[in-house]
Amino acid sequence: MRFLPVSLTVLIVELKDLDETLALFASLEAQPVDGVVDIVPAARTLMIRFRPETLTAERLAAAISTRDLSAKIPPSDMLVEIPVSYDGEDLQDVADLTGLSIAEVIERHTASEFTVAFCGFAPGFGYLVGGDPMLQVPRRQSPRTKIPAGSVALAGAFSGVYPQASPGGWQIIGTTPLKMWDLTREPPALFQPGYRVRFFDLAKRTQTVTTSVTSDVAPPPVIEHAASTSIRVTAAPMPALVQDLGRFGQTGQGVSSAGALDQGAFRAANRTVGNPVGAACLEIALGGFSFEISGPGVMALTGAPCPVAILDAKGRVTEASSYQPISLEAGDRVTLGFAARGARSYLSFRGGIDVAPVLGSASTDTLAVVGPEAVGLGAVLAIGTSERGLSPVSLTESPAFDCPTPGDIVTLDVVMGPRSDWFTEHGIATLASQVYDVTPQSNRVGIRLSGPESLERKDKAELPSEGTATGAIQVPHSGQPVLFLADHPLTGGYPVIGTVAEYHLDLAGQIPVNAKIQFRPITRFAEIVPDRA
Repeated sequence: MRFLPVSLTVLIVELKDLDETLALFASLEAQPVDGVVDIVPAARTLMIRFRPETLTAERLAAAISTRDLSAKIPPSDMLVEIPVSYDGEDLQDVADLTGLSIAEVIERHTASEFTVAFCGFAPGFGYLVGGDPMLQVPRRQSPRTKIPAGSVALAGAFSGVYPQASPGGWQIIGTTPLKMWDLTREPPALFQPGYRVRFFDLAKRTQTVTTSVTSDVAPPPVIEHAASTSIRVTAAPMPALVQDLGRFGQTGQGVSSAGALDQGAFRAANRTVGNPVGAACLEIALGGFSFEISGPGVMALTGAPCPVAILDAKGRVTEASSYQPISLEAGDRVTLGFAARGARSYLSFRGGIDVAPVLGSASTDTLAVVGPEAVGLGAVLAIGTSERGLSPVSLTESPAFDCPTPGDIVTLDVVMGPRSDWFTEHGIATLASQVYDVTPQSNRVGIRLSGPESLERKDKAELPSEGTATGAIQVPHSGQPVLFLADHPLTGGYPVIGTVAEYHLDLAGQIPVNAKIQFRPITRFAEIVPDRA
């Protein structure tokens, strides 16, 4: 095993092959290590998040290094059959790459029994192993910008089905009508780690194939909200997003945490109005948002500072400050000016925003398309009525840092690893020395950067998919890095040269387009040595 640093609270365990990875994952599931928060299995690695107040990386490595990796995982009794129309765009290319005919490719694919090794890339995307070795083909040289949902594809030792339309570089050999990801189903992902999977050719079956999977679990009841107060959105230049502290415990289905990008400002917004710190708020990008409230309430605005103007029912206008509780009456119209600094503001209401959680969280994940819908013009949101868990409003909140403006240079501390050794010394020096522009292509998934010089790699190999953390600085073939934010994919296939330290993630979430970033490594890359003391 190799133990590689990711951040101050995350490490990667690199193993010899997938069998060892799955054996270690099963061992840690059966006999957990106290202090481990989450585990993301991938092709040859486990990414493990831990509580630093309970564990050090060195002690965690020592606890893992003695585990038995020889045990074989018993096959699951769950078998999923997938109907396929073998009409994929790359079917002929796969035949050419393997030296088989198209008929032989289909025959070998349908004759194989696969196992879901792990989930990642997108919700419901299962990496299937165990297929015919003759069907192992490389990814496409040029990935497609959009692959349709239901596409059945091959890449390396894996087969898979795209659960939603997305970019991708796998070789498409067919399509299935089944929904791989369905939030009305329990669990939503049709593929779960350990499930067995077989594909069959629709052209050779005469029976009707249903396009959905039934479940004995009753659908959730429709909840009628009896809230006495609601807001109606009257302006939203950019739709707001409902956010909370994040969605955890869903990595087995390929779903990452999401959540507010500036968690400090988010918590402050809730404390200001006396909510529990995890109550749902609105995350508003760049201001310009306005709404009318139907009844009395208390609001607060934190994060990127915006002017706040309140027009009451008598036509009087008052101004209010950020990080202070603001009392509202029925008919008040609240308008937020545009943020001159920062990127995201947090709007809270006493009682919280009353939305139904999805997979245990009210967060909107823009990449996975999980959670409440974006809040645009005309949307009506109910404000919670329960006083349970509420406390007095806070009058002592203040921002943890000054939000940056376009043109500012923001310095972010970086923990080097887990793939710093894939880059030359010059490439590592370039990361630390040059200043990057934040491009307009940036969003909640990640900040896309542009620098004068690409980061030079010494290892040109293709990296097997492995877990990624919020703050990861991933370097694609262009050599121009992407800084992953909260809606990043669970796994990735490009090397991560370093990861922004956890205490700078809130700041990263407030960096606007056209600002600049300089990375400051606070560690040198070195494998973690188990502490056996």
